Amino acid sequence: MGSLPADAKLPWVRTPCVLSPEISRIAGCNVYLKLDNLQPSGSFKSRGIGNLMTRAAAASSSTPHFYCSSGGNAGLACATAALSLSCPATIVLPTSSPALMKNKLLALGVEVQIHGSMWSEADRYLREELMPKDKNGVYVPPFDHQQIWDGASSIVTELREQIDGPIHGIVCSVGGGGLVNGIMQGIESQSWSGPKPHVLAVETIGADALNASVRAGEHVSIPGITSIAKSLGAARVSAQTWRWAERGLAGEVSMKSIVVSDADAAMSAVRFADDARLLVEVSCGATLAVAYKGDLREHFGQGCSDDEWKTRNIVLEVCGGAGVTLELLAGYAEAYGKEASVKLA
Repeated sequence: MGSLPADAKLPWVRTPCVLSPEISRIAGCNVYLKLDNLQPSGSFKSRGIGNLMTRAAAASSSTPHFYCSSGGNAGLACATAALSLSCPATIVLPTSSPALMKNKLLALGVEVQIHGSMWSEADRYLREELMPKDKNGVYVPPFDHQQIWDGASSIVTELREQIDGPIHGIVCSVGGGGLVNGIMQGIESQSWSGPKPHVLAVETIGADALNASVRAGEHVSIPGITSIAKSLGAARVSAQTWRWAERGLAGEVSMKSIVVSDADAAMSAVRFADDARLLVEVSCGATLAVAYKGDLREHFGQGCSDDEWKTRNIVLEVCGGAGVTLELLAGYAEAYGKEASVKLA
């Protein structure tokens, strides 16, 4: 295939960053929304996976065939990027994948295969059975690859151009760690005239592999995923994510791991639909929950006077996610409305 044509359409876009009056009022400071839910695939995954696939296509002497084992947003990002690059793709889903995501993949015209009850079984089948038969096969991991982190790091580059003034904090959700790896890389690779942004890495209870490692003081796996935020459902974060967390614990970088409840993450996604008129997965609701609970000052405003806090600029990385419908949000409101500390306005 060789180098891409100059007018080739890239599989990711520069996304808006907008001030949220509603969330700023709750937080008492300036809260910005980095809207990566507007990426072509509906999630931030388009940045990293799009970068990896674009580089692979440009470097190949023939048309690559991309393979991804994910029934979630990584698979959808792979399929979307393959369509943009005019390349074939095969997505292998475990039987546990929701029909909603399978149908979205089929609608994009990629090959979809079902194998195994868990992601690990689908991935093994893809690697050991499918790819060895295809000399043009290119493996697309969900999160654990340098080029994926490179793509996600573009978030920081854009934020510096979009926000007039210092960026005091960035909040993002963590699954396997590709997003937080990219954000930390973006922060640490650039020069700053003042203090670097603090990063708050958020998981839901039951999908908290990073926080479990922080609590244990070593890189560990969790026994299973019990959270409804299945997009955050990595039993073990990448080694690079744990290295960032270790540096955070040592005070070398400013990164902190916290958890929120499923109820608060779910109700935050419902509240966000009302406030921003945008639909995001409950995994993205984990980031929003920190703001809707009124906890931003606790994490980013220590030692600030009231007047100082009002001028702070905090970014919520709205990572998006395609596995959401109005029906799902209505179900969250019914199931978690009384339990959650986050309430509808």
